[in-house]
Amino acid sequence: MLTQKTLVRTLCLFVGTSMSFFFTSCSEDISTEPKNTNNINTVVNEEGIYGNGVNLQPSYYNGGNCDLGWNLMKANTKIKTVRIEIEPNQVTNAKRWIAEAKANGYTVIATYHKSTVLGSDNTSELTAAANWWKTNYKTLGGNFVINLTNEWGSHNITSNAYASAYNTAISIVRTVYSGRIIIDIPGWGQETATAAAAVKGTNGTKINDTNIILSAHIYPGAYNQGKGRYMNTSDIDDLASSGRVCIIGEFGPIGGSGADWYAITNYAKSKGWTVLGWAWAGDGIGMNMITPQFQAYTAGSPKTYSKSTYFNTVYNLL
Repeated sequence: MLTQKTLVRTLCLFVGTSMSFFFTSCSEDISTEPKNTNNINTVVNEEGIYGNGVNLQPSYYNGGNCDLGWNLMKANTKIKTVRIEIEPNQVTNAKRWIAEAKANGYTVIATYHKSTVLGSDNTSELTAAANWWKTNYKTLGGNFVINLTNEWGSHNITSNAYASAYNTAISIVRTVYSGRIIIDIPGWGQETATAAAAVKGTNGTKINDTNIILSAHIYPGAYNQGKGRYMNTSDIDDLASSGRVCIIGEFGPIGGSGADWYAITNYAKSKGWTVLGWAWAGDGIGMNMITPQFQAYTAGSPKTYSKSTYFNTVYNLL
């Protein structure tokens, strides 16, 4: 199913006692928020949520030396924000990706993405992500939004364990960065009640830092194990009950069945949440808005891309 040498994403659904697998995705320089140098980074409501946009996953193509298709993106002006997933060994390439995104006027959300540990409850992996940011935030140019790590925490993690692990990780990131930190909610972005309880301290331990954003990931197979059902629009309200800014960090139409991904995403958008489509490019199973897949980067010679048949599936929801 995959078009490149590595697993692009692993999402695990737990339904009863069965498990199915499918692929979707999913210093002194202390920054607060990205600067809006080109007046394109639209704030959509009073909470300061970022403009809608798309995900990019270039780590697995051409060794990360990818032309990201900015010319086509700029021609489609509903895209305001880019969430760029970064494998930990891609610092050099990521520095260029981020710099180009900022130069083209986009709000940048940069996400530590270690494909081998998605859905892990191992606190050492979350701490490793935090230390990676401590080491690399300044090297990557700063002045972007940190999404601490992609999809840490399983469907089974408790709110107390989730809160405790993030308290440690966030404190490390705060040594280099004072802006909003996006944290993916557990269960591959689907356990809304667990995340809300972790923020509120419902079960005893709470996430102490208040300058965070909770990010849900919505696909047809999105399953809320805590509620014993596939996700629906009420989960958006449950997550909002945390009192924190919330976003849909990923959404797309492939991967399982049972959740109305379109209705959930559209409902979140109607509430003023930022929604970020999966994916501009970098997906291994067909959720790519552009064609061909990421081409090799050549300085001064931007590559030509076209809209894929999938393009409007995402774009029409932005």
